[in-house]
Amino acid sequence: MKQIGIIAKLSAPDVDETVRTFVDWVGRQGREVILEEELAERIDIHGGVGRKEIAERADLIVVMGGDGTFLSVARLVMGRPIPILGVNMGGLGFLTEVTVENIYSAVEQVFAGKYTTSERVMLSARVIRSGEEIVDQEVLNDVVINKGAMARIIEMEAFVDGRDLTTFRADGLIICTPTGSTAYSLAAGGPIIYPTLGAISITPICPFTLTNRPIIVPDSCTIEIELKSKEEDMYLTLDGQIGYGLQKEDRIEVRRAKDRIVLIESPYRNYFEVLRHKLRWGVR
Repeated sequence: MKQIGIIAKLSAPDVDETVRTFVDWVGRQGREVILEEELAERIDIHGGVGRKEIAERADLIVVMGGDGTFLSVARLVMGRPIPILGVNMGGLGFLTEVTVENIYSAVEQVFAGKYTTSERVMLSARVIRSGEEIVDQEVLNDVVINKGAMARIIEMEAFVDGRDLTTFRADGLIICTPTGSTAYSLAAGGPIIYPTLGAISITPICPFTLTNRPIIVPDSCTIEIELKSKEEDMYLTLDGQIGYGLQKEDRIEVRRAKDRIVLIESPYRNYFEVLRHKLRWGVR
């Protein structure tokens, strides 16, 4: 790994000093650093590039921030199996598992080839309107159909591999990967799914029929949602970061994406330790 890309959340505490010190250290290891433009300017380093170029050139990307920053980078590297190391600049995240204190020893192990990775499934989401594709995006966490604050509940016909599942009447619907199962879906009552399982979860948000419960299907399935509501205040949200307006009769198709992302696992804590810490299991 010769070229190390660094992407950071610019509003994170002490991010400038953390990045500046890390860049100096990486240089002393004989590696080249590729910084995004705004970050490079802030720490007075010439030669910053756009995020897209980082994804095209880097052999490793170090993400400094939180899970939100990691999600944006995951969508950026689609099509290239670049390993990503998440460094948390605040509270411990599910994706950014390495702390700032452990960054140097963790990266040393990566440079030495002593690391393990976790391949994570991503979803491809399409919106078809009047026979025309108007949205085609990949996500790591979730595809969410929801309504505005004052809108009535949404009526959605759901199909799995062309077979009728049910008609949901709810505030919305969350379709997520195992990685995304600990995000919005968990807050809506969805299950926690081990991140490398081949599964997709479908979780209704505040369903009108209380027996409409979350369901897990194989990630080989194609999920189709047809909107039947007359409400105009409906939205599609991808990874909680990208949004599109929806209309009656829109069809949302969700399937496993062709590519996966490669996450470098923390050498200091495993998935279950992160779960216990984040969800405060066993705390009295």
